Amino acid sequence: MLAGAVGGALLAPAPVGAVAREIIELQRDVALLLQQQRDLQRSLDEKHAVQRTLLEQSLDSVSKLNTALGSTQRIVQDVQANSGARLDSMSTQVQGLADNLEEVKARLGKVNQQLAEMQNTLQSLDSKVAGGTPAPPAGGGAPPPGSPPSADLLYSNGLRDLAGGKYDLARQEFLDYLKYYPDTDLASNAQFYLGEINYTQKQYKEAVGEYDKVLQNYPKSFKLASARLKKGMALVELGQKAGAIREFREVVRRYPGTDESRRASAKLRELGASATAPR
Repeated sequence: MLAGAVGGALLAPAPVGAVAREIIELQRDVALLLQQQRDLQRSLDEKHAVQRTLLEQSLDSVSKLNTALGSTQRIVQDVQANSGARLDSMSTQVQGLADNLEEVKARLGKVNQQLAEMQNTLQSLDSKVAGGTPAPPAGGGAPPPGSPPSADLLYSNGLRDLAGGKYDLARQEFLDYLKYYPDTDLASNAQFYLGEINYTQKQYKEAVGEYDKVLQNYPKSFKLASARLKKGMALVELGQKAGAIREFREVVRRYPGTDESRRASAKLRELGASATAPR
């Protein structure tokens, strides 16, 4: 392109000074375009390295969480088989580990998507530079001021504060999560943990209401069995034996072979009831 411009300038009848200025401006534009391309390439390389590191860390976290989850579940099963002691607290910890694993997997998917987008951006840049089109500025805009915390941050903080016994703080974080992100995959988990907070604080009537919201509003949630089981346990604490038996029987009928089904069967035996309703 530069050679063509110089050749055209030599053949044109324009004054020598004007031609020289045009050549200088053209050289400056080409140099600026090349510098933009180098800057964006360097930025993309740095981001790619960061994303690769995050990907490796996420894979390591998934492996560790899988190991911890398997170990904790084996401990729960052994204790249940040998002693039949109450394991409400340990069950909540297992559920928290499972939720953390799902969260890490979701983040891993986002990292892979970001890597693919970076690769597409780099290819687009190469194409534009080859065609002589100026490259767009690198980077994106900052989030608007006053925006809510990210879904990942709210959910992680809620789990952390729940595990740390900061129930009021955890309640507010899960409420904020449902306020700002009601349609995400983890929204039903946040709703379930609102019930867990109330149950832990012996607010059994409120706990029943929160578990009911899981059952009614999230028909595809993997917390359905846990929510129905814990609803039955809250009803026992409220002295509503008939309602509790009904919920435990539903757990056994709907989720056979699960840990929740085994716990519901044990609760039915404690209440002197069978696993199926008499005809």
